[in-house]
Amino acid sequence: MTKFYTFVNQKGGVGKTTSTINLGAYLAMHGKKVLLIDNDPQANATSCLGITKNDVKRGIYETLLGQIEISKTILYNPKVKLSLVPSSPALAGAEVELISLPEREYRLANAINSLEGQFDYVLIDCPPSLSILTVNGLLAAKDGVIIPVQCEYLALEGLGQLMQTINRIKAALYPSLAIRGVLLTMYDSRTNLANDVVENIKQYFGDKVFTTIIPRSVRLAEAPSYGYPISIHAPHSTGAIAYHDLAKELLKQDGFYENDIQWV
Repeated sequence: MTKFYTFVNQKGGVGKTTSTINLGAYLAMHGKKVLLIDNDPQANATSCLGITKNDVKRGIYETLLGQIEISKTILYNPKVKLSLVPSSPALAGAEVELISLPEREYRLANAINSLEGQFDYVLIDCPPSLSILTVNGLLAAKDGVIIPVQCEYLALEGLGQLMQTINRIKAALYPSLAIRGVLLTMYDSRTNLANDVVENIKQYFGDKVFTTIIPRSVRLAEAPSYGYPISIHAPHSTGAIAYHDLAKELLKQDGFYENDIQWV
């Protein structure tokens, strides 16, 4: 069965796109068929995989508007073994265009039904806002939401607003919406604040917090400019090791035990 996870946080700069791409890359290196869906008008996931977003003619925008099936928009990068539904700046217009369409909140959830069984993992990257695009992403999170949280004080304030949104969507549109995990990012062990944030998050979310913590890393920040995930750009860096550990943690939790994993 395909696992559908949506990465969401309305606060920008928390490592959401970075986590989507690099987790996907390591899942793919473990022999899993992985599809990334760039559901963000900024199209950062698209650019980070070396695709010029202004050249995208068929992507998530056209799919949400019902102009093309999602399977016909998928691109494949053989070097990183990742598939991608790209985004483009045109997606910004979907905020207005979706308003008049039927089942506007379910456009993405309905579109991905055809992907069931074709991939092991479908990872959806959402914009840093609580928009109709993010709502579409949340309703498409069939197996749960992954929330990257930066280890800084302001991240805690934004997290409260996000939880209110998730709870409203659960109550009104999707009762089975669940948090798959909270991912702590940009951790600096030298600061007391970072350690305090980690403790506060663990107290609130308990076992929903991933054991793996992503450190602050220059290599992670520079990898997108080369069009590759950290697994290729700097595979021995601390950031690469952390995302590799995260992939193994997720695989184990999802029932893909270590002795079942084929390293490719």
